[in-house]
Amino acid sequence: MSMRTPAPRTALEAATWRRLPVSGWPWRSAGYLLATQPVAVVTAACLAVPAVPWLVLAAGGYQAGAIVLLTLLGAALVAALGPLLSAPLAALARRRLPLVDTRPNMPEIRLSADELPLGQPPRLSARVAAWLRSRYLEPTAWRELGYICLLATVVPALSVAALFALPLAALFVASPFLVLAQGPHGGAVALGFGSAATVTQTVPFLIGGLLLLLLVPYLVTLIAGADAAVARALLLTGPGDLLRAELTEVTRSRARLADAFETERRRIERDLHDGAQQRLVSLTMQLGLARLDLPPASPAAAAVAAAHQQAKQLMTELRELIHGIQPQVLTDLGLPAALGELAEQSLVPVTVDAQLPGRLPGPVEATAYFAVAEALTNVAKHSGATSATVTARRHGDTLVVEVSDNGHGGADPIRGSGLTGLADRVAVTAGRMLISSPAGGPTRLHVEMPCGQSQPLSG
Repeated sequence: MSMRTPAPRTALEAATWRRLPVSGWPWRSAGYLLATQPVAVVTAACLAVPAVPWLVLAAGGYQAGAIVLLTLLGAALVAALGPLLSAPLAALARRRLPLVDTRPNMPEIRLSADELPLGQPPRLSARVAAWLRSRYLEPTAWRELGYICLLATVVPALSVAALFALPLAALFVASPFLVLAQGPHGGAVALGFGSAATVTQTVPFLIGGLLLLLLVPYLVTLIAGADAAVARALLLTGPGDLLRAELTEVTRSRARLADAFETERRRIERDLHDGAQQRLVSLTMQLGLARLDLPPASPAAAAVAAAHQQAKQLMTELRELIHGIQPQVLTDLGLPAALGELAEQSLVPVTVDAQLPGRLPGPVEATAYFAVAEALTNVAKHSGATSATVTARRHGDTLVVEVSDNGHGGADPIRGSGLTGLADRVAVTAGRMLISSPAGGPTRLHVEMPCGQSQPLSG
């Protein structure tokens, strides 16, 4: 049993299909080539602005120095303005593709290496700057410019030639009738590439017209398919770009999850502080008052005293739990004050040098705080150090935090999950963590995180 050949999905595939002349592909291809002409006119008009030096050069009559100057000036203008002009022109050109390419189009990708840090609202100036960087730094933008240049020059010429083939073939086929209509004294009839005055002279044109008429569907479909294939390769994303887009989306989704986790963590902290802790304080006070009303030596007094003590211990544990979720001093006063509190609680003497001009985004402050807390815990447990130093500085839009000690070194992230988890947490903020801990010391933990604009410190 013979297998049925699948129908072509593109004009280029249809160009070799034996059923092409009786299919709809030649008509779709002709529509594609017709739609190309207005797009090409708009493209040529837009590119004429940066190409003015080249148009002036085409007029001729210039010396060598002027030719070089105009050539370089035209190239500079095209490189400067071309990526900006190609964005809307490429979007217009992409709209023609479904006529001759029924495959699903992969979405256009706009990648930006510089994402706004967590917690920062997107600013118009930052979004415009990111878009400009993408237009000049992404390969996609330059591929678009390459096709736009073809669309303003080569593509319309080939499209006109293919579309002109059909009326030319019809003219050749009708040439005998045109000569007969002229009569014996009507003179020669112009037939495009020549003329004929008698029916006998029209025979070569008639044969050529019949052959051309048979070839027109293939010619139109082939040119439309070739143009669509080039357009798809340059205007739509390929597997590599799609992979980059997926990786970028993974990074963004990780940031969104971290932001959602931060919001939920703050909600839990607020609920514990304003709800459970306050009720526990009220219960502790009531147990204390009940204890005063009972005879000291009674069994009930002993039970109430034990319950009162347990309530106070539970309140202490709850305060420590809330502090572990988000220290209140970090929420109220910011990172420098929170680092100072960490230093006071450390078992190893710690010097803090945190000079920050204002408040940082909440996720950045929290990550920096827990990085220092983890580092100081490791110093106290494993380093054998007698002193440690914590520094926090802002360099442009980057927060740099360092923790160093004079211990024996040898810290290895592979042997413990604390540093590895901390590195993952720093990576969520688009930052990085470095550690230097040679045998014999010292150990230095270096954390960098983008932090955007600062907010004034609260008084």
